[in-house]
Amino acid sequence: MGMLDMLGKLNEVKKAMDDIKSRLDTISVDGEAGEGTVKVIMNGNRKVTSVSIADKMMTPDRKEELEELIELALNRASEKAQNVSETEMKAAGKGILPNIPGLF
Repeated sequence: MGMLDMLGKLNEVKKAMDDIKSRLDTISVDGEAGEGTVKVIMNGNRKVTSVSIADKMMTPDRKEELEELIELALNRASEKAQNVSETEMKAAGKGILPNIPGLF
């Protein structure tokens, strides 16, 4: 593969990555904790787009519990977003990059 061919492939990869990033912006995942008491929604790029907290959690004596539930809901949503991102990257990469064992 010549240098120009490699540069062409790199441009294809960059375009594919930009397309994936745009597509991930349109995908929503959620994470819940406390049986839905706390719900976090984020996009595939792991940007939080919404946080919902049940009114019953909004008391000073539940502060520590609320903090734990928010952390748990964020982690769950982030894990889902990571899985979506990895799936999108693998799908896009198979058609562009050479078959390198272990890459995808």
